[in-house]
Amino acid sequence: MEDILIKAAQLILSLSILVVLHEFGHFLPAKLFGVRVEKFYLFFDPKFSLFKTKHGDTEYGVGWLPLGGYVKLSGMIDESMDKEQLSKPAEAHEFRAKPAWQRLIIMLGGVVVNLILGFLIYSAILFVWGKSYLSAADAKYGVHVSQTAGEAGFKDGDQIIALNGENIAPEYTYAKITQELLLNDNLKEVSVLNNGKKRTISLPEDFALRVVGAREGGMFAPRVPFIADTVLKDSPALEAGIKKGDRFVTVNGDTTLYFQDFVKVVKNSPNETVTIGVKREGNYRELPIKVSEEGTIGVGNKSPSQYFEFTRKKYGFFEAIPAGFNEAAGTITMYIDQFKLVFTKEGASQLGGFGTIGNLFPSTWNWQMFWSMTAFLSLILAVMNILPIPALDGGHVMFLLYEIISGRKPGEKFMEYAQITGMVILLGLLLWANGNDIFRAFQ
Repeated sequence: MEDILIKAAQLILSLSILVVLHEFGHFLPAKLFGVRVEKFYLFFDPKFSLFKTKHGDTEYGVGWLPLGGYVKLSGMIDESMDKEQLSKPAEAHEFRAKPAWQRLIIMLGGVVVNLILGFLIYSAILFVWGKSYLSAADAKYGVHVSQTAGEAGFKDGDQIIALNGENIAPEYTYAKITQELLLNDNLKEVSVLNNGKKRTISLPEDFALRVVGAREGGMFAPRVPFIADTVLKDSPALEAGIKKGDRFVTVNGDTTLYFQDFVKVVKNSPNETVTIGVKREGNYRELPIKVSEEGTIGVGNKSPSQYFEFTRKKYGFFEAIPAGFNEAAGTITMYIDQFKLVFTKEGASQLGGFGTIGNLFPSTWNWQMFWSMTAFLSLILAVMNILPIPALDGGHVMFLLYEIISGRKPGEKFMEYAQITGMVILLGLLLWANGNDIFRAFQ
């Protein structure tokens, strides 16, 4: 329960920061161009708000429905569907009275702020914490593969060394390799090394769709040995005599040299007594251990940093700026490339709502991870908002560009119906995504 609360707190804080700054991106140019801002709200406030105060012409508040936020501009058809103003002649302080280029800047303001924010946060992360990653070349024990990857020809212990015959770059991680396998339509062959033997795997045509549809969480996980680092008090392992530094090598006579192998066997043996073989100071011994009903024995593994040599890079202030820009650009490119998977049966089933987003945050509070996720979500929010869907910023931008090019403003009745259509589409997507979360939770 504590894990869920910590994730929820991070999600709410992150979204609150992003929503407020996104709406400020609309608020500031609106004020500069003399448009009256009637409301500035974090979250939506149907019927009532949790907090509100008024300064000048603007009511500032916090709503009770945490699905975003909004600024209400005088003389604009928006999600409030306030048509009373529009039945009267336009006044100088209204959005509709301003030139199209000013209205375009106002509508682009939120997206621009999210793009700049994502870039700045990534730059700040690199400057403060630097970058640390495990390259595929340094994952010296190979990988565990998912069932779908196994069906395509990958095996536990494989080390991926080349894609389409080209050796992978030194900075490639297995996350980057997975991205290539899913999103690069030109990738047909993968070369791997296992126990000193090289082989080439030809990928099935529908490999990406198989992976997405399988919902396995990931294709590759670097293998690590299992050497006891902590033994919990009153745990089955402590009672059996397990000590820090013991290396786990067998369970019931079957070899389990790697942590994931051990976990898989023990998790399938709840409330059973198993014989675990360990190496201690060069000697092998077997110990009977009663597995808990959760399928655990109460032992923590050593940190991955004690098994692998991670690549670590520090950035000076002026180095962090272009590096942050590259991180932001790479994130946007990856997200846009993923759209081709979203518009498939398998991809649609993977759409997630607030539950999925919340699970991206760690279960313990970590500021580096929090800001990294906030930067990621800021860029995603920018991309989603610029989509040409009525009711989103991109929908308004689309109609404004039409007005600028053609010299004709779309009719207010048309805009009203477009807004309603967009809201129905967004509500449907919201229900679908969060419905997937609920379905997966019950599964």
